[in-house]
Amino acid sequence: MWKAMHITQLNRECLLHLFSFLDKNSRKSLAKTCHKLLEVFQDPVLWSLLNFNSPVELQKHNFLLGPALKYLSICWYSERVKVCNIEDWMKNSFQKDFCSRHENTVSDFLLEVGNRCPNLLSLTLSGCGHVTDDCLLLLLKNCPSLKTLKLENCVRITDRTLEAAILYGGSLQTLHVDFCRNITQSGLERVQETRPSVTLRAERSANMIPDSKPEKKLAFEKLSRKMAQL
Repeated sequence: MWKAMHITQLNRECLLHLFSFLDKNSRKSLAKTCHKLLEVFQDPVLWSLLNFNSPVELQKHNFLLGPALKYLSICWYSERVKVCNIEDWMKNSFQKDFCSRHENTVSDFLLEVGNRCPNLLSLTLSGCGHVTDDCLLLLLKNCPSLKTLKLENCVRITDRTLEAAILYGGSLQTLHVDFCRNITQSGLERVQETRPSVTLRAERSANMIPDSKPEKKLAFEKLSRKMAQL
């Protein structure tokens, strides 16, 4: 007579194979059922790739960060990203309150990645409007094996990130900075001149209107009014 087998009777290799088909939430739920499955959940083999679809997912603690992480993607495709992309001095109180709830979430997470995941090979960020040059500079310094850096619609990124890629991205092979409005043509040309082997892409970035300080905006408006009176 056929006898049912309990999941915990499977060997470690089979359990790892089973876990590999599960998403982060399912892995965490299964790990809560017993110590043996918790040990499988904590095996670095499972955590070489991490994909996140919003900043909220970074705070769920349903994954492990460590030296095994090779591929990381944080892509936030949402109408809410438009709020994050507004220049800080132009935001109203509602927009500031919305951003205050998550503005440091991605940056803090990336700093943790830089400290704990030195073998990272690929990083993709999209819609991460609060990520700064300083954050990426530290990550580039701490992850010397990084080969691919893809940034899309990360509005606070400037030419300083390009300089950091030149200085610390010795292993870098691919660099994308698409729809990053504070990237300049001169910054892109410097990357091409100093690192010709890097595949560089900057869709629309250098052609977008960069951020401006409040005083510059006011000066421009005053000049426009004077011109209109002439």
